[in-house]
Amino acid sequence: MSPILVRPVREQLEHDRIIRLLHLKSRRRHEASMNPGNEQNAAVRVGQGSVYPDVLLYSQDRGRRLQAVVEVETGESVNHLEALAQWSAYGKLRVDFFLYVPANMVDVAKRLCEANHIRVNEIWSYHLVGDQFRFTLIYRSREVAPAPRATPGPSRRRPTAALGSARRKPAARSGKSNRAAKPPGKARPQKRR
Repeated sequence: MSPILVRPVREQLEHDRIIRLLHLKSRRRHEASMNPGNEQNAAVRVGQGSVYPDVLLYSQDRGRRLQAVVEVETGESVNHLEALAQWSAYGKLRVDFFLYVPANMVDVAKRLCEANHIRVNEIWSYHLVGDQFRFTLIYRSREVAPAPRATPGPSRRRPTAALGSARRKPAARSGKSNRAAKPPGKARPQKRR
C-alpha cells in the first residue's frame, strides 16, 4: 500500500481521472490495465511481493508481455516516502517506467529520482487547462532511444526549420553554378580564358 494512506478527496478524483485518461490514450498502441483509487486489478511481481502501478501497458501480440508501467502522482504524493516505497520498485522492473507529476512538482520529482538512484524512463508533467489535462514531456532518460518517426507516405505538411536555424533561400537561376556565394570583400578576380 502507498505511504500516502489518504489523499485529499479533490486530489484523489484528479488522480483517478488522469489514470483513466492515460489508460484510454494508451489503448491505441498497447493492451492496458489500470488500478485507480484503491482498486488492485493488475499486479506486477517484484521479488517476493506484488506492486500495483496505476497503469500497466502490455504488448498487443499473443504473449501479452508487460512493456511499461505508469505511475501518476499528485502534489501530496511527490515525497521521499513515495519515492522509496513505489518508484524504486518500478525502476527495478525490466520495463519502461513513466512518471506523471503535477507541473509544480517536476523539480522535486527529478531530485528524488536522482538522490535515490531511481531509474525512470520519462517524467511527464500535467496541468489543467479549462477542463482538459495537458501533458508535457519534461525528462527522457539518455538510455532510451528516440522513437522512430513513422512516415508511411508523403507528408502533407511542409517541413519547418529547426529553432535557431535560418532558412535558406533558393539560388537564383542564372548561367552560373549553384555554388554558395562568397562573403563580400573576399572575392577573387576571375581568370580570363
